[in-house]
Amino acid sequence: MKVIPREARRITYSTEIRKLKKVPFTAIQKALVIGSILGDGCLCENWSKTNYRLFINHCIKQKDYLWWKYSILKNYILSEPRYYARNNSYTIRTISHAELSDLRKFFYKGKQKIIPKNIQDFLSDPLVLAVWFMDDGNIRVYKGSVASYDLNTQSFTEEENRRLASVLKDVFGLTVSLNLNNGHYRLHISAADKWKFRSIIKNFVIDSMRYKLG
Repeated sequence: MKVIPREARRITYSTEIRKLKKVPFTAIQKALVIGSILGDGCLCENWSKTNYRLFINHCIKQKDYLWWKYSILKNYILSEPRYYARNNSYTIRTISHAELSDLRKFFYKGKQKIIPKNIQDFLSDPLVLAVWFMDDGNIRVYKGSVASYDLNTQSFTEEENRRLASVLKDVFGLTVSLNLNNGHYRLHISAADKWKFRSIIKNFVIDSMRYKLG
């Protein structure tokens, strides 16, 4: 059997990755990526600082959720989810990709994550909303019943939160208000629209994350 020199093997592998970087995301993959960017995901520079990759980290309680994301994005990920004992979490990283670099231009200003002025262009798919909620949403319970839902958008400015609320109204017909949490604004799904919100995302929320729906 002919032995392939290590260097030749490395070059072949790099060629395969370069080809993969030209393969566009599917609609499901792009929705998951955008939902993750709105939530806990981060677009980070690659080693050469020329393009960006998606970094996702979830606590061990959300291990199944992390593996679900991996199953959808796995053709862009070089290794299985990695466990980190120091913070009891699992992590995945995609390869750098032109579509991720394009999204970085919209969703970041310098190193700060922002809400772009054309956010409506990214929020038409209910899967985006579902992933965003699974990442950063929570339920409010009153006397044992679902009272309402929140999206924890405290890292965004008041103006950005108002922009999000307006787009959620326009796109999904949801009445969304802003409330203060530790001095920062977050989105609040009104009690009147809690069932409408639930109906929009429930078919996309995976079993292990349904506790967030109540």
